[in-house]
Amino acid sequence: MADSPASRPRGWSLVDAGAAVAVLLAAAGVIWSPKLSSAVAKATGDLRPVKVMVDVRGVPVADPGALISAIETERKVAIVIRNQPHGTVAIQKLIPLQSRLVALQPNGSVVTAIDPNQAVFGRFDARFVLEGQGRRSEGGVVFGNQSLKIGAPVELEGKQYRVQGVVTDLQVGEG
Repeated sequence: MADSPASRPRGWSLVDAGAAVAVLLAAAGVIWSPKLSSAVAKATGDLRPVKVMVDVRGVPVADPGALISAIETERKVAIVIRNQPHGTVAIQKLIPLQSRLVALQPNGSVVTAIDPNQAVFGRFDARFVLEGQGRRSEGGVVFGNQSLKIGAPVELEGKQYRVQGVVTDLQVGEG
């Protein structure tokens, strides 16, 4: 008598192997997810206060003074690192920056003066001092689940503005 298909042991097909790989990848994604790693870092005390300075230069604005007042009133900003939103962080301080003109004199000396065109043409130049939580890594400071270094471009967004800036300083405090 021949073996019936129901009595033979069933082997693994290509579809079964693909489903098993998909389940393993999904489990690995859950284990290594950024939110979970942030929760683990928070639970282990690995997160530290991080101060990030971002310089924003040359943004055309009709009324720079009003924009500065609005930013100081909000006291927080949404940060976007490498085109990925990473939540809001507190603004510790906003420092208006002034452009300076430099002129070389015939005798070899250098003379500098505040650029009068900055007020006339309504340009916004400022340094944002931001406070958040992060951790130190081999590749820099992990802030908002992204490795952040001096020179990295970021976007800052508030209720009335969205500006692009560059990280100019990172300071990791003690937890």
